[in-house]
Amino acid sequence: MPFNTFSVGSDCQLVVMGPFGRVDLSYVTGFEAHQVTQSVRVDCLDGSQLGAELPRGWSGTFTLDRGSPVADDFIAAIEQAYFNGQSISAGTLYQYVNEPDGSTSTYQFSGAVFKLTSAGAYRGDAPVAQRLDFYASSRMSV
Repeated sequence: MPFNTFSVGSDCQLVVMGPFGRVDLSYVTGFEAHQVTQSVRVDCLDGSQLGAELPRGWSGTFTLDRGSPVADDFIAAIEQAYFNGQSISAGTLYQYVNEPDGSTSTYQFSGAVFKLTSAGAYRGDAPVAQRLDFYASSRMSV
């Protein structure tokens, strides 16, 4: 249950269903998603302008501090399957947001594909920050 009249990061929970099952990422420190659109602009002869933004999916990023090999193993399994000539299906991502009114909003990102943009930098006593990017063909409220 949220403690504010607005959303904060801890109001969000994420579940990743990869091509080989559920992926339990540890120590997720951030999540960001962006709608991808194709811009269409029309310059009418009368001088007026028209525009549209056509949906083209969603992209986003997980940031996490490495607490286990789960993210590395997740991507390694996809890569190995590719090199073994296996068919790799897309995954699904679920985002649950605890709303300020006590309700929960659920968003499903379908057709999700993932890449480990950064496996992390190992330095002294600092946490190993990783970045996992995704692209999904659609996002819907469920």
